[in-house]
Amino acid sequence: MLNETLKNHKIILASASPRRQQFFKDLGLEVDVRLKPIVEDFKQRLSHFEISDYLAQLKAIPFKNTLQPNDILITSDTIVWHQNKALGKPKNEKDAFEMIKSMSNATHEVITSVCFTTINIKKTVNAVTKVTFKTLLDKEIQHYIDTYKPFDKAGAYGIQEW
Repeated sequence: MLNETLKNHKIILASASPRRQQFFKDLGLEVDVRLKPIVEDFKQRLSHFEISDYLAQLKAIPFKNTLQPNDILITSDTIVWHQNKALGKPKNEKDAFEMIKSMSNATHEVITSVCFTTINIKKTVNAVTKVTFKTLLDKEIQHYIDTYKPFDKAGAYGIQEW
């Protein structure tokens, strides 16, 4: 039914994320993956929802003048909100270790925003998930980092890997 609804549209996914690409594949939808670099900076005074919404919308800007009438551009961003700050992607192994360690025996929020853009419309939605980590031993954290290389993930982890 979804394929029928979207048959006259081209879905453009502006994401290098293998997880996001697999999501559409699992739905049986063909997507055209296009990437344009952006600088993921945001004003520090934004709330957690505003940050992820802003970044998802920011990723759509480079495509603004290239969309065709039947194109649907999908951009998204995920942040991890912990101790009143956004945890982005770790810069290195030490950064990843510190991020995960800070979430040990604590609850944090994962916020994902998705921006749908056409020539005439831009709509952004978001969802929040509360995640609680058990107390993690240093060796468990290091094993996770060594095994899964979470350097492309906000907060230095992917929930699907735990």
